[in-house]
Amino acid sequence: MQVAAVTTPVTSVGQKVGGALREVGAMFAVALEAFRLLFRKGLPLGEFFDQCWFLARVTTLPLILVSIPFGAVIALEVGGLLQQIGAQSQVGAAMVLAVVREQAPLATALLIAGAGGSAMCADLGSRKIRDELDAMQVMAVDPIHRLVLPRILASIVVAVLLDAVVSAAGIIGGLYYAVHSIHVTEASFFSTFAELSQLADLWTALVKAAAFGLLAAMVACYKGLYTKGGAKGVGDAVNQAVVITFILAFVVNFVIEVFYFNFIPQKMI
Repeated sequence: MQVAAVTTPVTSVGQKVGGALREVGAMFAVALEAFRLLFRKGLPLGEFFDQCWFLARVTTLPLILVSIPFGAVIALEVGGLLQQIGAQSQVGAAMVLAVVREQAPLATALLIAGAGGSAMCADLGSRKIRDELDAMQVMAVDPIHRLVLPRILASIVVAVLLDAVVSAAGIIGGLYYAVHSIHVTEASFFSTFAELSQLADLWTALVKAAAFGLLAAMVACYKGLYTKGGAKGVGDAVNQAVVITFILAFVVNFVIEVFYFNFIPQKMI
């Protein structure tokens, strides 16, 4: 009895972890199938542009509103520390690394998952419980090609484009605080941009944004396609899609950072 009491929780945890890994694998399988159909059947351009416009419309303004105070907070923390050691002129260099390489891709991922991904999941989930997806298959229309592929590509494209907008908004927020609170001139703020940053930082940020956009759409579409339980199931699927996307985004961010610091030489002052 004691052995059973000890092994049962371990077995339960192992089964849950295994089930989670299998589900993540199924999500990537859906994404790979969508890309395979891209080369076989092409891209539904109408649906693609509709999804691009929808994602840009629902995420651009919230991202800007989030990024400006976020950049100010980074300038507050980093600038206060640098001011104590008399190096407040390096605020601009620190802002580029923190905002461009870290904050902008993650903020883009969280907003696309929370606003765009939830809408994708709810849309596909509603179609699922109304048997619209089955009707499409009866008419020889593949839902993955017609619905999933445009959403995944639109999410990737919009995430990469919004990364630049978020970076600019975050730097503007940091600039305002640095000038008015730390009393750093605009010239010194911008002149230090290239001291710590390099072109690889920008490419890393764009890769992150594309990866996070892929994850957000992939998880949302998978959860929508396999929704069960009626209207309540749609709500549960949306909630699960957002949570899973957040977890995967932070895991992928860690993996990319490990590769970046191990394989790309860092710039020294």
